[in-house]
Amino acid sequence: MANIHMEGIVKDYGSVRAIHGVDLHVNDGEFVAFVGPSGCGKSTMLRMIAGLEEISGGALRIGDRLVNDVEPKDRDVAMVFQDYALYPHMTIRENIGFGLKMRGWKAADIAPKVEEAARILQIGDYLDRRPGQLSGGQRQRVAMGRAIIREPSVFLFDEPLSNLDAKLRVEMRTQIKRLHAMLGTTTIYVTHDQTEAMTLADRVVVLKAGHIVQEGPPMELYSRPNCRFVGEFIGSPQMNIFSGEVDRSGGTPKLRIGNAALDLGEVPAQDGARLDVGVRPEHLNWAEPGRGRLTPVVEVFEPLGSDTMAICRFGGQELTARLAPDVPLQREQEIALGYDIANLHYFDGENGRRLNAA
Repeated sequence: MANIHMEGIVKDYGSVRAIHGVDLHVNDGEFVAFVGPSGCGKSTMLRMIAGLEEISGGALRIGDRLVNDVEPKDRDVAMVFQDYALYPHMTIRENIGFGLKMRGWKAADIAPKVEEAARILQIGDYLDRRPGQLSGGQRQRVAMGRAIIREPSVFLFDEPLSNLDAKLRVEMRTQIKRLHAMLGTTTIYVTHDQTEAMTLADRVVVLKAGHIVQEGPPMELYSRPNCRFVGEFIGSPQMNIFSGEVDRSGGTPKLRIGNAALDLGEVPAQDGARLDVGVRPEHLNWAEPGRGRLTPVVEVFEPLGSDTMAICRFGGQELTARLAPDVPLQREQEIALGYDIANLHYFDGENGRRLNAA
């Protein structure tokens, strides 16, 4: 195992800068997820760590070793790709053991390693099949087996579950989490799916346009996003954001949103200031008519069994509420919703940065 230290990492493609001086330390045995929208640089950073992309500037260390110019095969990392990258003409047994074979290992020494990897990943019954005979989830486990058999210092996962259906993604998330708990290998996991990042990682790194916007434990990013971008990106369904102006004329601060208003806590913003206020769908609750803080109109509702999503309009803006499954809803119905002011998030209306309530 090993830690990873990135200091001032830069990646240029000609005159275009894709990664802007990133500083990041990944601890020995830590599971870190890189998350962000398409084109934010998360896969580029992973490929630089793997040695598949040249580093334009800065220093990358794995353990105590500077690896900027070290060949991928000599970095002691193993990468699991989105498309599995299996050899279709080889059996599963041959695919898993191929890396060790290329390193000159004897067949007698490779065999028990393959059997152990197959046992851990529960694919022992498929060792004599070929990749085309397996499901997507089974093939991804083969790709993981090929990685773990090498016993690397670092695992790198590049959106490994994006080709799987929803049920398989959940199953494979559990498999990956169990694998990390068992092996304790330093892991970096790239995904565009913030649910994967939240459920798998010890620490989440949110990227935007080649910059780290915020990093920290998943619940820290969920509870205290440092900007509107992180607030909207982390959490599913995403945070509701209301944009308006602060009104202090009536004593209690309010956010004026068109012809509607939102009660605020004591926020460090002057009367008339532009403000974005966030509230998560799960922090909105059903209220009796006349007793709610909000009175949105239902546009669409989605019964999910465990709860119901109500997609509404309020003050000319869209609002999503996660409500109990037995709440009676109809289209075009005006409903009453309440919330705890302590659950509101305040962001500067100009630059999107978090404003802390008094």
